[in-house]
This record gives sequence, structure tokens and C-alpha cells, in this order.
Amino acid sequence: MRGDSRDRVRKAIDAGAWAAGPTRAAGALLLVAVFTCAAMILGPPRAQGAAPPPADATLAGQGFHWGVATSGFQVEGSNPDSNWKRYVDATSPSGDTDPVGDAVDFWNRYEEDIANAAAMGVTTFRLSVEWARIEPVKGEYDDEALRHYDRIIETIRAHGMTPMITMVHFVYPGWLAEEGGFLNAGAVEAFGRFADLITDRWAGDGTLWVTFNEPLVFFKHEMTIGQVGFTDFSHFLDNVVAAHRLGYAAAHRADPAAMVTMNEAYLPLATDFTDTLVGDRVADTVDFVGIDYYYAVALNNLPAINAAWDDFAAVQPQPEGIYDAIKHYARAYPGKPIYIVENGLPTRDGGRADGVERGDFLRDTVFWLQRAVADGYPVIGYNHWSLVDNYEWGDYSARFGLYQVDVLTDPTLTRRPTSGVDAYREVISAGGVAPGYRPVLPEAWCSLATVPDSCLEPASPDGPLAQLPG
Repeated sequence: MRGDSRDRVRKAIDAGAWAAGPTRAAGALLLVAVFTCAAMILGPPRAQGAAPPPADATLAGQGFHWGVATSGFQVEGSNPDSNWKRYVDATSPSGDTDPVGDAVDFWNRYEEDIANAAAMGVTTFRLSVEWARIEPVKGEYDDEALRHYDRIIETIRAHGMTPMITMVHFVYPGWLAEEGGFLNAGAVEAFGRFADLITDRWAGDGTLWVTFNEPLVFFKHEMTIGQVGFTDFSHFLDNVVAAHRLGYAAAHRADPAAMVTMNEAYLPLATDFTDTLVGDRVADTVDFVGIDYYYAVALNNLPAINAAWDDFAAVQPQPEGIYDAIKHYARAYPGKPIYIVENGLPTRDGGRADGVERGDFLRDTVFWLQRAVADGYPVIGYNHWSLVDNYEWGDYSARFGLYQVDVLTDPTLTRRPTSGVDAYREVISAGGVAPGYRPVLPEAWCSLATVPDSCLEPASPDGPLAQLPG
């Protein structure tokens, strides 16, 4: 860290400190985790800003970010020592998890994957740079790993795409895991040094930054792998928020025009909780609101409860729920641009019991993005999760890729396009779906996203569609 590093760490921790004690934090997380209506007993939601005024449907989408998303541990292969590598190595011999192996070998096949993204017309490529790979030993940085990331990022730029770089996507070095991970008092300062290094190296030219991916889900993962206990929640989140502030500051020192966020998983019925736990605490240090939208809940979509135990392929897709998510965050954080950092359709080994196709899901989702922008909501980008099938935190059967890769059965790791590839190419080229398009998937009845408004006044498919040129 530069100069007054310890003062910056202390200030970051003080600024991010949460007054609630562990009991309240644990209770809040439990409500989020079990995904029940009990979250609503805390009283009326905090006041939100008024709905934004209608926007010009042509100008609103200028420079729209059409993106794809990946993360290092899930796709790179050749994974170094880390919190997650240790967990998988310990649990895969018994069959509790799939061995990660070389994943889809993005580390060596990045040129192919980046070219495939560019061929769809993608303008933004999200990746994470693995702290565990860059700093394999505390205080020692791997120059070859940094140069290899140089080549990956240069290839993204050479194809006309903007990098969106995630600093920590659930994974950190093994040496930090030994020290207690983000419960350790030195984790914030160590992360600050890492953030200084990577922003000095790759900031500028429009690079977008995500400091921490889904901090609440991060905690859940840390519980899964045994790094934290339930009552550690408040302390863990204090340190993550403090580290985020250092990452934000580092990106802005390296590039005053940087756009930085800490993306939040949209959890219907619990959005006021997640805002209180995360969004409100970092609202002054995000340049845009990053949303990960995967599912919603409605009176005729109760299978969404399957998401509580990570059986995402059993969740009925609800593309129109992305409109409700956008509406919520636009009102909760008025004046902040909104970016859908992740959205996708899970399958089980490439198929779904309900027969929903990735291409139809993607077109329907884009339709609702266009409706939201036309209604005045400041959406600036959308990333499809994910470019390729990947390692879904212990499992290869959950598939999200625009390109299917059969890691466990195909030693060639051939990328096979799904219906989503043509669909995405078409909507990017046209700046959205065609005029007159109607959603293929049936709309849910009585969305419970923001009761009672989302039930009594659901988003209408009959309004105008904004064009979203990249």
C-alpha cells in the first residue's frame, strides 16, 4: 500500500462499520438465506425516491454495455492454492464436490473464448483476476501471472471490448485462508495492496471494476467451506465493506473517471434487508448499482424456493422480474446508473425439465430491459452469465453458458453454441428485440418482488421499447 496505508485502512473500517450487533446480523442473514416472507415483519420499507421521469427511448441507450461474464476460479483451470481450491481438494475425493480440474481451461484458451464473445457483438467482457494467482505467497507477486493477465486484457481490448474486472469473486489466496480469511484483521490491508497493484496496472480506457462479487453470497460460500461461522457475519461484512472502500479508492486514484461497483444479488422479498446490509453502506462509494438477477417469486411461481438450496434449474424463469428489480434499485438509489452485472438461465447438464430454451429466455429478458429503459430507468448495461459453462462452486452439472462445454465427459473441451448465441448476436446487432416482439415465456401472476405494488401494478408489456445501441 502507498504512504498512509494504515490510516486509509482504519478510515475504511470506520466508514463501513455497521452498528448492529452479531445477533441482529445473524437474524437478518437467516431471513435472507431461507427466503421467506418473515423478512417483511421488520416494518415498512425505508422511503425510496420517486419513479424517474420518462426517458427518450432513442437516446437512453446510447453506449449500452452488452456484456458476457466469467470468473477466474470457475473457468481458468490450473488453479493455484486458495480458499476454494483447498475446499474442493478436500471434498472431491469423497464425491461431495466435483473436482475442479482444469475447468474449461480459459487460462490457455482465452483467445478462442474472447473471439467467440466478440463475434456476438459483445462490447464488455467481465472477468476476475485471481488474487491467489497474482499473490501466491504473502507479499510476493507473480510477474508471469501478471503478464498473462496483461495478454488476456489486451486481447479483450484488441477485439473492441471493454474489460469489467472483478477483484474478488469469492476466492482469495491460501495463505490468507490460513490466517482466517476476511475475519483476519490484516485482510483489509492485504486486499488494499492487491487493489493498488491491479488498478495501477489495468485502470483506464474505460475499464469497469467490481470490488467484491455478491458479498452476502460470499459469506454463504465461506460458511459452506468452513471459513466462517454464522455469528461471524457482522465482523465479516464490516471487513468486506472496508475492503471495498479501499478498492474503490484505488480504482479512482488510478483513473479518476473509473466506474466501480460492488454487485448485489437480487433476492426477492428481501431487497430491503439486502439494501440495509450492503447497498446502503456502500452507496457513497459506488458509481453504478450492480445487480445480479436470476429469479423472482410470484403466487404462481413458488418453485423459486428451490433457489434457497441452489437448485436453480428447478426454478421457473421469470424474465419480467428483471423490470421489478430495476425499478426497486432505481428508487432505492436515485441518480445512480444501473448495470445488470449478471443474468442467466440455469440448466441441468444442458437441459431443463420445462423445455425453456436459452435463446427465448434471453430475448424475453432483453425485451424487459428495453421496457425499463423506455420507462425512464437508467440501465446502462447487461452481462449474460455466462459466456461458457463453468464450475458452479462444487458442481459441473449446473450450466449457464452461451457455449456448452462438457467438462466431465469431453477431454477436448469443445465449445458448442447454444440457442443463446444466435439470439444474443441478433439483439446486440439490433439494439434489442424487434418492434412488435412479444415475450415467449408466460408472465407470472402477482409478483411478490415489492408487495403490494408488484402484484397490484405489474410491469406492462404493452409500453414502448427503447433501442439499446452498443
